[in-house]
Amino acid sequence: MNRLYPHPIIAREGWPIIGGGLALSLLVSMCCGWWSLPFWVFTVFALQFFRDPAREIPQNPEAVLSPVDGRIVVVERARDPYRDVDALKISIFMNVFNVHSQKSPADCTVTKVVYNKGKFVNADLDKASTENERNAVLATTASGREITFVQVAGLVARRILCYTQAGAKLSRGERYGFIRFGSRVDMYLPVDAQAQVAIGDKVTGVSTVLARLPLTAPQTESEPKAAAPQAVPASQATPAETVASQSTEQQQIEAAAAKIQAAVQDVLKD
Repeated sequence: MNRLYPHPIIAREGWPIIGGGLALSLLVSMCCGWWSLPFWVFTVFALQFFRDPAREIPQNPEAVLSPVDGRIVVVERARDPYRDVDALKISIFMNVFNVHSQKSPADCTVTKVVYNKGKFVNADLDKASTENERNAVLATTASGREITFVQVAGLVARRILCYTQAGAKLSRGERYGFIRFGSRVDMYLPVDAQAQVAIGDKVTGVSTVLARLPLTAPQTESEPKAAAPQAVPASQATPAETVASQSTEQQQIEAAAAKIQAAVQDVLKD
């Protein structure tokens, strides 16, 4: 395992909110005493929401890692709407107490980033995948397999942040985005991927293996068999083949004539 953590333990996206909450809490405490309690509660909540702890990263090249903390709500065969191909879909729902920093699920190269405006229905619902605001990252793994991971806004989430773009290379566990307050991440993997989680499982971002993906795609068609040699029609034979054939026939005729002549001589002697 390897540890990758290029960011502070408190996500930078939360610094202004935490700083503002702390300043306001101190100010209200000095003038209003216990009336400052709600402000302190908010500050503590913001502090835990924007935490972004370091995690151990499995280095198995076939392992597809969970990009976030949360609970598995979908494991099924579905259509990848961004590539228009069949895929294994795994969805993770994040509540407001989960870590909301998104990490790359594999070593990959980003080929395309697609943003869609949408609604803000409960991210726990299946329709959130197609109706909510979302941002999809289409990538190709180091072994050449295509995967798609999608940030989906939720009922409370109102801001999707994505820091990668087409052409970027991501290492497994590398931070690439953030969603502010309750949301969801959809993963679309090749159909031969083997799910390692089930609906209801709780997963830990980067540390949990969602699926195992073979390094090479399965063969969809068998190799064509070599055709058996076929006799070449006389009309299509080459000059060399024609001469060889005529020579063989001439030798056979001469051998037959010699046998007949020998038989005739034997009769005359008798």
